[in-house]
Amino acid sequence: MFKLKVKTGDSVLIRVGKDRGKTGKVLRVFPREGRLLVEGRNLVKKHVRPRRAGGKGQRIEVPSPMPVARVMLVCPSCQKATRVAVQRTPEGRRERHCKKCQAVIP
Repeated sequence: MFKLKVKTGDSVLIRVGKDRGKTGKVLRVFPREGRLLVEGRNLVKKHVRPRRAGGKGQRIEVPSPMPVARVMLVCPSCQKATRVAVQRTPEGRRERHCKKCQAVIP
């Protein structure tokens, strides 16, 4: 189980693989596996059976989970791919900060 610094809804830059250099929104995070789903990226073809007799089957493209290590968070304030610093507030909450511009990432 990993403690991930990327959350659902974050914008990420893909660093490795066939979609290198592209950005996308995180749809879902799987912390136990250390993977995440990025909208419209890492697409694989899935064969779907016909729903009723006489219907046609088809091939659809669905996003496949990719390792968290292949992506970098894009800071919403400076729009750059950055590493994330996690700090505690005086109230005890965790806050994510951009390493480049020091802005708080919601």
